[in-house]
Amino acid sequence: MKKLKLLVIIPLLLLGSVANADQLADILKEGKMTIAVPENFPPFGSVGKSLEHEGYDVDVAKLIAEDLGVELEILPVTSKQRIPFLTSEKVDLVISSMGANPERAKSIWFSSAYAPFFSGAFAADDMDISSAKDLAGKKVGLTGGTLEDLELSKMVGDDVEIIRFGDNAATISAFVAGQVDVLVTGNTVAAKVGEDNPDLSLETKFIIKESPAFIGVRPGETNMLQWVNVFILHKKLGGQLNELSNTWFGQDLPDLPSL
Repeated sequence: MKKLKLLVIIPLLLLGSVANADQLADILKEGKMTIAVPENFPPFGSVGKSLEHEGYDVDVAKLIAEDLGVELEILPVTSKQRIPFLTSEKVDLVISSMGANPERAKSIWFSSAYAPFFSGAFAADDMDISSAKDLAGKKVGLTGGTLEDLELSKMVGDDVEIIRFGDNAATISAFVAGQVDVLVTGNTVAAKVGEDNPDLSLETKFIIKESPAFIGVRPGETNMLQWVNVFILHKKLGGQLNELSNTWFGQDLPDLPSL
């Protein structure tokens, strides 16, 4: 009988310890936190001219630590490291231009969207383009085999000349050199092209596919998820995320989905 009671009590104690776990409370108590950001994915996160990590995601991470009143450690990660670093507790949050999908949601929790990320068509501001049909007669440059290639190919006919390049660098070089009229790529790539080449007067013509970014939270951390969602809402309403969007992406913050 004593052995049976012992077996019953131990699981109950374990359940109690899990139930009492609270990452948010632990962070506030310790006064510090670690947030994963992109290692090299400008303008979300990369090493800047000052040799410090900078970008939209880096600034969002700083805002989070500031609102929590804790010390921040930035940990640059690759795309493949994002989820493993979160689930292994190497980081407290992942703010690294990460899209949400059912497969990833098996491993981690996602906040509401905090950043715009989309594939689109970009060209000079004096070029009259507002939809895929306006690409007729234009030379469109993109990187072959990408999401942009697959999606745009569904939207246009034979009257649009799509020129496919082997990588992003070649695509960008062709656009900057004037070999193509329209650049089809991700908004982050376009923002960097516009920043490096202000004379191009680059602007978004239309969006091909939306894929906003979400903050990764450890599964089971309800209080942390709730706090992060309130933080995102607060920064949307207060205009801080809009300011960051204009700083890093050159555009106002669009409507973003909530979870």
